[in-house]
Amino acid sequence: MTTTAEVPTVELNNGVRIPQFGFGVFQIPPDETAQAVRTALEAGYRHIDTAQMYRNEAGVGAGIAESGLKREDVFVTTKLANDAHGHDNAITALEGSLRRLGFDHVDLYLIHWPLPHKENYVRTWQGFEEILRAGKARAIGVSNFQPGHLDRLAEETETVPAVNQIELHPALQQSELRAYHREHGIATEAWSPLAQAEVLDDPVLAELAGKHGRTAAQVVLRWHLQLGNIVFPKSSSPDRIRQNIDVFGFELDDEDMTAIGKLDAGRRTGPDPDAFTG
Repeated sequence: MTTTAEVPTVELNNGVRIPQFGFGVFQIPPDETAQAVRTALEAGYRHIDTAQMYRNEAGVGAGIAESGLKREDVFVTTKLANDAHGHDNAITALEGSLRRLGFDHVDLYLIHWPLPHKENYVRTWQGFEEILRAGKARAIGVSNFQPGHLDRLAEETETVPAVNQIELHPALQQSELRAYHREHGIATEAWSPLAQAEVLDDPVLAELAGKHGRTAAQVVLRWHLQLGNIVFPKSSSPDRIRQNIDVFGFELDDEDMTAIGKLDAGRRTGPDPDAFTG
């Protein structure tokens, strides 16, 4: 079983360290979230990713409280709801998250979607900067931002996002956006890292799974880690939760990484950030 000592951390651009492997709670029902989080923490996870839109922040907080772990031992991310854009709204929305979580701060607070049609993500980010200065979040970042959105933040605000959380999996490898992140000191987080299981039947992944005596999902998660992505697969199955984090006992070689690299088809499972309206 994986131990927390085996999970590497990534240093963000403000010096905060985030566990590279975490647990996502998207689509986990609120009344099941606390148990799922407890199971994940028992399995060695120390990074939980939630969002205001998931409506399960209270379960995340309860699961951590019931685990017996210290608050500072678990890295927690939440994300701004799409109907709460704006300078003041972003600050107020985080206060609601903190009440539900039972915390006095989060480790990472993200703008969930840029919603460019609203033309409000810059003012929202300025609210995030106030949150960072107030110590209500140890780091701030964005999710689903494209280079043009990030350029506007660089031009009109003072803080480079610590993270951009984007859809990223073998069928959508986002090489240009990942290169932008590297150039600007932004960490890449991958949501839908398994493409909602759509890629797991690919014969290339099946062959690599057989080669390493692992599942196709474990191969894909290992690929993410070796690319340097921060990744947090979601599951409510205790067996799958434990299986997902058991990816530190093997390594993909250059030939394996090249083979997975050839699976990029530019195929999204979620919305296009330039067109998504919330």
